[in-house]
Amino acid sequence: MPKAKELELRLQRTEQQLRVFQKISRFMVRDLSLQDVLMGVVSLVVEFTACDACLVYLLDGEDLVLCASNTPHPSTIGKLRLRWNEGLTGWVARERRLLSISREAYKDPRFKKFSQLEEDTFEAFLSAPLIARNRVVGVINVQHRSPHQHTGSEMEVLTTVGEQIGCVLVLARMSPEALESANHVELVLSSGPIPMKQ
Repeated sequence: MPKAKELELRLQRTEQQLRVFQKISRFMVRDLSLQDVLMGVVSLVVEFTACDACLVYLLDGEDLVLCASNTPHPSTIGKLRLRWNEGLTGWVARERRLLSISREAYKDPRFKKFSQLEEDTFEAFLSAPLIARNRVVGVINVQHRSPHQHTGSEMEVLTTVGEQIGCVLVLARMSPEALESANHVELVLSSGPIPMKQ
């Protein structure tokens, strides 16, 4: 591929990444339900990665609970639970690391099958922890039916989306009244002196 064409494709992909992050940022500042935000993020990730499935699990004590999915799982949303130490998703949460498997994810020794999830038969698996205030609060999974070599761009987007969802979860805990009455200057100044540039 000619150098100019390669650079053009890289620029185009970078612009797509930026659009994903901008759209998620807009979800963060709107007054939307957390479920609407999660479903919006899932849709953006599906569009960007062209994956067959995107699932978001949130931490509930020692369990990860399925809370959002692009595929219809009405009987499992909020009900499907796996322990912190189970499956590929649990491994990602425990290790706080991105996991990329391009084929036969179901053969990985860490894999755990759930009969309710068709996604357990999919080949490729990409997963990132959701991080809020340096704590794991969940996991986001991207899956392809066929083998798929995940690109650096896809991995970077999923890692950053995991961080953004973590921030959304923190913001969702604040009531509108708390946000209105907060003295933001006091909050910043009470955390210590602001370093001056030399």
